[in-house]
Amino acid sequence: MKKECGAFVTQNPDQCTGCKACEVACFCAHAELQGRTVGTVRIPVIPRLFVTECADGYAPVQCKHCEDNPCLFACERDAIRRHEGKVLINTQKCSSCTSHACADACPFGAIRLAPLPSKCDLCIGAEDGPACVRACPNQALRYVDPEKEREAKNIRAAQALTYTY
Repeated sequence: MKKECGAFVTQNPDQCTGCKACEVACFCAHAELQGRTVGTVRIPVIPRLFVTECADGYAPVQCKHCEDNPCLFACERDAIRRHEGKVLINTQKCSSCTSHACADACPFGAIRLAPLPSKCDLCIGAEDGPACVRACPNQALRYVDPEKEREAKNIRAAQALTYTY
């Protein structure tokens, strides 16, 4: 399988205050909560990313949709696939097996197998990008599309080389 570099969310831990707005936004984006208000949610709040405290502050931890796909190759049930640059779990195929091979293979610890298998899917289908990025009050998260980044760098390089007579 060829390596495919897809989009991902990067973070700046210097800007993260640990407010967990990203966690709440992630949970809300993936749960069916239409018409619900605070205090009426009766299901566990389980986001697909989590904020952890580090020695120097806080850092959001989530799937980076690695180009070498270690979780995909470790999955014994072929429940993980790459689709349009995103590494996704097919929850119909995933049995949260006892080996936890995919979770062990993830260099970021970003795969959760209980109570249900989940990981960041970059809010697939959301036209305005990942909910966590939109919700962060400190802009500590940034959505990165490598292809768009490359195009922007090419344009800047071409403009830098252009001169007027």
